[in-house]
Amino acid sequence: MADRDTLPLPLEVRTRLAELELELSEGDITQKGYEKKRSKLIGAFLPQAPGKGMDPSVPHERRTPVTPGSSSRYHRRRSSGSRDERYRSDVHTEAVQAALAKQKERGKMAVPMPSKRRSLVVQSSMDAYTPPGEEHIGHQDTSSGSEGEGSMHGEGTPTSSQGSINMENWISRAIHGSTTSSTTSSSSTQSGGSGAASRLADVMGQTHLGKSDVTSYTTDSIQVERPQGSTTASRATPKYGNAELMETGDGVPLGGRVSAKIQQLVNTLKRPKRPPLREFFVDDFEELLEVQQPDPNQPKAEGAQMLAMRGEQLGVVTNWPPSLEAALQRWGTISPKAPCLTTMDTNGKPLYILTYGKLWTRSIKVAYNILHKLGSKQEPMLRPGDRVALVFPNNDPAAFMVAFYGCLLAEVVPVPIEVPLTRKDAGSQQIGFLLGSCGVTVALTSDACHKGLPKSPTGEIPQFKGWPKLLWFVTESKHLSKPPRDWFPHIKDANNETAYIEYKTCKDGSVLGVTVMRIALLTHCQALTQSCGYTEAETIVNVLDFKKDVGLWHGILTSVMNMMHVISIPYSLMKVNPLSWIQKVCQYKAKVACVKSRDMHWALVAHRDQRDINLSSLRMLVVADGANPWSISSCDAFLNVFQSKGLKPEVICPCASSPEALTVAIRRPTDDSNQPPGRGVLSMPGLSHGVIRVDSEEKLSVLTLQDVGTVMPGALMCVVKPDGVPQLCKTDEIGELCVCSIATGTSYYGLSGMTKNTFEVFPMNSVGAPISEYPFTRTGLLGFVGPGGLCFIAGKMDGLMVVGGRRHNADDIVATALAVEPMKFVYRGRIAVFSISVLHDERIVVVAEQRPDSTEEDSFQWMSRVLQAIDGIHQVGVYCLALVPSNTLPKTPLGGIHLSETKQLFLEGSLHPCNVLMCPHTCVTNLPKPRQKQPEIGPASVMVGNLVSGKRIAQASGRDLGQMEDNDQARKFLFLSEVLQWRAQTTPDHVLYTLLNCRGTIASSLTCVQLHKRAEKIATMLAERGHLQDGDHVALVYPPGIDLIAAFYGCLYAGCVPITVRPPHPQNIATTLPTVKMIVEVSRSACMMTTAGICKLLRSKEASAAVDVRTWPPVLDTDDLPKKKPPILYKPSNPDTLAYLDFSVSTTGMLAGVKMSHTATSAFCRSIKLQCELYPSREVAICLDPYCGLGFVLWCLCSVYSGHQSILIPPSELEVNPALWLLAVSQYKVRDTFCSYSVMELCTKGLGLQTESLKSRPLDLSRVRTCVVVAEERPRIALTQSFSKLFKDLGLHPRAVSTSFGCRVNLAICLQPHRLGKLADQGTSGPDPTTVYVDMRALRHDRVRLVERGSPHSLPLMESGKILPGVRIIIANPETKGPLGDSHLGEIWVCSGHNASGYFTVYGDEALQSDHFNSRLSFGDTQTIWARTGYLGFLRRTELTDASGERHDALYVVGALDEAMELRGMRYHPIDIETSVIRTHKSITECAVFTWTNLLVVVVELDGSEQEALDLVPLVTNVVLEEHYLIVGVVVVVDIGVIPINSRGEKQRMHLRDGFLADQLDPIYVAYNM
Repeated sequence: MADRDTLPLPLEVRTRLAELELELSEGDITQKGYEKKRSKLIGAFLPQAPGKGMDPSVPHERRTPVTPGSSSRYHRRRSSGSRDERYRSDVHTEAVQAALAKQKERGKMAVPMPSKRRSLVVQSSMDAYTPPGEEHIGHQDTSSGSEGEGSMHGEGTPTSSQGSINMENWISRAIHGSTTSSTTSSSSTQSGGSGAASRLADVMGQTHLGKSDVTSYTTDSIQVERPQGSTTASRATPKYGNAELMETGDGVPLGGRVSAKIQQLVNTLKRPKRPPLREFFVDDFEELLEVQQPDPNQPKAEGAQMLAMRGEQLGVVTNWPPSLEAALQRWGTISPKAPCLTTMDTNGKPLYILTYGKLWTRSIKVAYNILHKLGSKQEPMLRPGDRVALVFPNNDPAAFMVAFYGCLLAEVVPVPIEVPLTRKDAGSQQIGFLLGSCGVTVALTSDACHKGLPKSPTGEIPQFKGWPKLLWFVTESKHLSKPPRDWFPHIKDANNETAYIEYKTCKDGSVLGVTVMRIALLTHCQALTQSCGYTEAETIVNVLDFKKDVGLWHGILTSVMNMMHVISIPYSLMKVNPLSWIQKVCQYKAKVACVKSRDMHWALVAHRDQRDINLSSLRMLVVADGANPWSISSCDAFLNVFQSKGLKPEVICPCASSPEALTVAIRRPTDDSNQPPGRGVLSMPGLSHGVIRVDSEEKLSVLTLQDVGTVMPGALMCVVKPDGVPQLCKTDEIGELCVCSIATGTSYYGLSGMTKNTFEVFPMNSVGAPISEYPFTRTGLLGFVGPGGLCFIAGKMDGLMVVGGRRHNADDIVATALAVEPMKFVYRGRIAVFSISVLHDERIVVVAEQRPDSTEEDSFQWMSRVLQAIDGIHQVGVYCLALVPSNTLPKTPLGGIHLSETKQLFLEGSLHPCNVLMCPHTCVTNLPKPRQKQPEIGPASVMVGNLVSGKRIAQASGRDLGQMEDNDQARKFLFLSEVLQWRAQTTPDHVLYTLLNCRGTIASSLTCVQLHKRAEKIATMLAERGHLQDGDHVALVYPPGIDLIAAFYGCLYAGCVPITVRPPHPQNIATTLPTVKMIVEVSRSACMMTTAGICKLLRSKEASAAVDVRTWPPVLDTDDLPKKKPPILYKPSNPDTLAYLDFSVSTTGMLAGVKMSHTATSAFCRSIKLQCELYPSREVAICLDPYCGLGFVLWCLCSVYSGHQSILIPPSELEVNPALWLLAVSQYKVRDTFCSYSVMELCTKGLGLQTESLKSRPLDLSRVRTCVVVAEERPRIALTQSFSKLFKDLGLHPRAVSTSFGCRVNLAICLQPHRLGKLADQGTSGPDPTTVYVDMRALRHDRVRLVERGSPHSLPLMESGKILPGVRIIIANPETKGPLGDSHLGEIWVCSGHNASGYFTVYGDEALQSDHFNSRLSFGDTQTIWARTGYLGFLRRTELTDASGERHDALYVVGALDEAMELRGMRYHPIDIETSVIRTHKSITECAVFTWTNLLVVVVELDGSEQEALDLVPLVTNVVLEEHYLIVGVVVVVDIGVIPINSRGEKQRMHLRDGFLADQLDPIYVAYNM
């Protein structure tokens, strides 16, 4: 401690030391970390050598001379293969390594690795798939504690401490509770006792972003609640084998990779985060308010307001020509033999020398031909001022130059563009759009290029996508006719006409044309001549693209003005021989070379083989991309190596340019080698807040800038704020450079609005007055003017990403990613960084090309380190990091990455990455606040509050059964068996049932007496062969049909209790038979009745493999019935005894059987009879599964009670013949029909394209007045609407389709019969089903707020049908059991004579039953006994009236309470999230969501190639964030058909969840979002 006392430490350092000691005592920091930070704090005050950071305010400080030692070290570092040219910086690499080491110190990295199907792994590394627990023991202690920094500066193989430990090995240890001591003491969790998990799960424990909301609700031991319907024994076996064996007491699974990874993810997300800059935006219902709280400590600009900088006077030299054409004329006639341009072949040999004489004569020839030889004499195609495309390859500058000057002489405007190689080049469509908007009709090209263009079979050049129709004109001399002697081009002085148009690609991919006037062209050449000191006949080597930008200005234009000799090096030669340009400089003793930092970098990599290089002739090396902050490293490295080869330091001249402002600034070549260039070492956090700060506390996140010289001659420059009003910046503020000069572009062709914003800017001073009467041009460059008038560029406007209010530059992020060692997994230079807008902020996406030989693990390792590095250096989270296979990113013509096209592919899901890592939990910090529940408000206060505010209590009822007079003969009987006997006596030959086969013909039918007689025989059989007593349970295992009905009434006649069971599927016995067995056992059936075929199936080999066949109860085959009738039919005595049991699997995967008494059954039939007006002369078509719920009642019971004829259509027959149901409805002229959603979907999908052929068959649906979908869920409005629309042409009335609603406690609560046309006047017509739009955000808070159709966040809901007679409904709060007002979402409670009388459970779980079937309100009407449906919904009183003149109350079902997910304190319904997800990509056919330990898991079925699987991960994450404010934890991509669907077409999400956790889904890809 002595050192601290002896040193006079400032107060803030002392308080920071005290904080550190506190962190150490609380275990927030390790001892090693404490010592390191402490020494760093005190280090600044210990006597030491002068600091290293160089200050830009002292620009004239000498740079350290390069010693041979340091340069040889440089060569050693360089030997590791090709480095990327742009972003290489040793300092930065070291900073990144330090940042990573720092993060490593805080705790280990353990991002759960995504799991992939083998077929998806590019090169599957076998060890990545070793199952848990099979590793060699040797691995066990590789990850104990954090070892030294590791060999980070070497070739870069990750040391074991960087987490290269095998994933599976890690997981098996995490699960089986490893004994290794944890270095991160703060985050040990009690889930599955995994110390290792918590230690390794420190992925982003140090990110600077908001506390992840996943953690807010995660308690230490995670309870998994199971909905208890019946007891465990009655749960249906899940589709994927039994997953129940997996869970420990606290809901943490014991086996399986998936669950371990999820646990790891949860642990990771539990770690405390640093507080974000702004916590949340408040999600007010009226307005989404985004509250931006700026960090009070963020740096602010403090300097004085800057002054505009003026460049030196543009000296008018006497012999400067009045225009560029005049210059060409002068040199072409005075010195025709002087070389103008030398082109190279791919071997680096001079291919062709264009002299000034040839350039002059050929240009005239081109000018003459394009003006006079296109079109006719009367109607020439081109007139002066028209635009012409110049399409020349990069290896033919001579032809381009001739054509360009030909256009200038002819006074037409050249528009140079890239050669279109294919019909679908990246960005080619936008180029076409530019040509179209410029009115281009002629394209000039060379012979070779013309031959190389894609051709149609007839030899025509096809029209490229988005291009106008062009006439291709070859400019080679041999194809042109000679101009007549008397024809001469008109050479004028430079004026305000347009000289040429340069294309520019914007951030969003659109292409604009910048127009440059002739006077600007000339003035620019003069300014370049003056600042570069060009003299006549100098030799210049040009490596740049000569069609645009610096290459065009120096290599084509200024060179001609000064009669210089240009040596043009094509890109193709550079690829073969990167040293070619240096060799040409030596060979021609060139004075000037124009290069990019890439070319310098390539030369560095290749220079070792060269001996005789001498660069002493160079007086100026123009670095065209000197404005890229990362070019400095190439410049320094190049100088380091080539200084010994005669390169002088002052020769390197970076310049800054932009298409709009042309050359903005250029460093002048000086003779004074004593004046070193300016340097700025700036703090990146400072830059992100837009201010210039030289110092940086950490010295890690710094950006070193070099100056790009001073303002151009004759120009005025200022710096304005990048957004809003163009206000001048302060001297220590970063802004956009603006230039006022003749030598700039004048407009974007044809776009006056954008032109005004860019070319006509009037910068304001602090009092709001413009600083000049002349307009300035925005350059698109961000930077500042430093001391001595030197310009520094920190980035481009196009690369700017504003995340959370801070600015980051794409180039800087690229540099950091590339500095992460080892680089052997991805290609340098093939990396794209862009931002996408998700949930009101920009999010950073990094896409890189992966090398084919890297393993999954390596790439993943690299990705996780890139995330850490970017977080450490830039304090910003990466939202998505994607790796794509090599050579798959769209390229620009010169081989770079086409950024906007890449972004487009990413957003539309067609990038096809091979690895994706999303980090929404760490990036997205602006979610709305989690909802806090108010526990203190009791149900009474809610009710009083509703009354006071004038809201009515939500209750409604169907018509009263007692007061309805009807001539219902069946009412005399208490039992259905009596009704059947009565009908058999009074109307014996009346047909009750007709069963259709798949061809639509009648398979069998039953009259009243036939049914009665068969039932009698079955009763005899039960008594004689089954030896059953009254009240025994009998399982009826029949296919949908007539046998089932007869067997049911046979049971009633014998006094037994029937249970209908769906038979096992012959093709899928293994999964369907266990369910049959379970129902038979749970229902305690004394015997089973079935057909001969199913009998055989039950005894087959496959069956015995699936279940234990010996434990079946006796099986009776009803195909051979006894001949005699029973002596006496059973007569039940008490109507409250059991009539039948109804078993069904709920969507939550629970098997629940309910008891239906004789009273309830008769009441049910009567209610349906009255609602649907059923009587013997009616016919009803039924296409439903007859095993449970309303489907069973309509199939088996209603006809007997009401006497109408039922036409039965088994839904399974529709798979063979989708039109079967509708054809039957048409053929039998049915007015009422019932179906399920799966039937409706089958028709919609299967008959969508056949409506015309069906019309001719003839299919006529005009008689249908009600088509009711029988369901136990929220009405599927999209499906019913598309069905109605599709079959409207076949006569289906749009209002005919409606839905019903039932549940376990009451099999039908609503059923909507429609009366159309005249029928509506005759009595009991129901109103139309109404659709309302509710605010989805309010719904999450259990509020119902109606909005207009189409408003944002609106959700359409359709009324579930008209409440049945004798049914009362109330909406209650499921927690407090208090009644709710009709603006609240609550549980639907029902009171009715046909409620079921309870669950049939094996052990008779009374508490559960009394709660579901005998609930009372806690306040208000506390006497009525209600049954709880388990569904959430609300009531709305509509404007419609029903027949009695009452206002109609509509019931809207929103979703099952068991399925609703509590996330962030709000209630979400899976279907809403699923609907959003299905819309995101054409390949997603189905989706299911569920939660697991507070993480949202989204499972999507992929209908497409497996390559598309990873495209879906970002899309799914984005849409759920945007529309639901939720972060997806896990995205699982599976094959079609994996999401289990029950017989009613409902998703079994809980089965899916069990299958997922038990690792039984065989997913294509599983992504764990960080």
